[in-house]
Amino acid sequence: MFSFLKPDPLKALRKSYDQKLEQAMQAQRKGDIKTYSLLTAESEVIWQQIEAIQKNQT
Repeated sequence: MFSFLKPDPLKALRKSYDQKLEQAMQAQRKGDIKTYSLLTAESEVIWQQIEAIQKNQT
């Protein structure tokens, strides 16, 4: 009945994914390739979680 009050896990994951990509871009611009690669790897894990949730919803 009140399902619209439940937080959307996809929304939170997408926000986290976008933040990781932004941080990775900033690290790359500063020339910190090690941090860039770590943040990119973390964002890929988050993206896999997003895809898994989307797959389960359909």
